[in-house]
Amino acid sequence: MEELKLEKRIVINPKIMVGKPIIKGTRIPVDAIIKRIADGMTIKEILADYPNLTKEDVEAALRYTAKVIRGEDIMPLVTKAKKHAISS
Repeated sequence: MEELKLEKRIVINPKIMVGKPIIKGTRIPVDAIIKRIADGMTIKEILADYPNLTKEDVEAALRYTAKVIRGEDIMPLVTKAKKHAISS
């Protein structure tokens, strides 16, 4: 069900914004919304900046970002510990 909601709100079209995920019917990229949230803006402030967005669009951007990140494999960098003169 949630997947269907995302598909209705988030689209990727190589001819629009170089294929970035955008809010359907706009040229507003998902990353622009996420950046504003990361910068401390509220949903209300984002909606004031982008009057053609809805609260549901912003929530869809958050859900889409979570879905993309959930699919990433993050591997920690493992390095060999250096030996210290005292511990050898």
